[in-house]
Amino acid sequence: HVQLVESGGGSVQSGGSLRLSCVASGFTYSKNYCMAWFRQAPGKEREGVAAIYADDGSTYYADSVKGRFTISLNDAKNTLYLQMSSLKPEDSGRYYCAVDWCPSAADFGREWYRRTSYGHWGQGTQVTVS
Repeated sequence: HVQLVESGGGSVQSGGSLRLSCVASGFTYSKNYCMAWFRQAPGKEREGVAAIYADDGSTYYADSVKGRFTISLNDAKNTLYLQMSSLKPEDSGRYYCAVDWCPSAADFGREWYRRTSYGHWGQGTQVTVS
């Protein structure tokens, strides 16, 4: 049973920073897996923010966060991070961690931002930027 637990959310002023963490347990992938951060604001669709392909460390970002957010993975700790800097009010929302087995790096590169690319989700952590 895969379990993802996010933490690190909170309230911050514009221009501030936050670091989100997601601890993963219960999955047996040792390779070919991918992890991502999504966010959802009230009344809006859940959108892909950033993703990482574990095997080679390839990272992908939404245009809206490029240069401000950094996704990273600590394999040994089974922990995914999202370092967020220069935060804007439009970054507010609930941030979700997701994971799945991704056998094709090429396919993942094209599909990383789709909710359907991931079968396991955490409960989310709230980020509010004012």
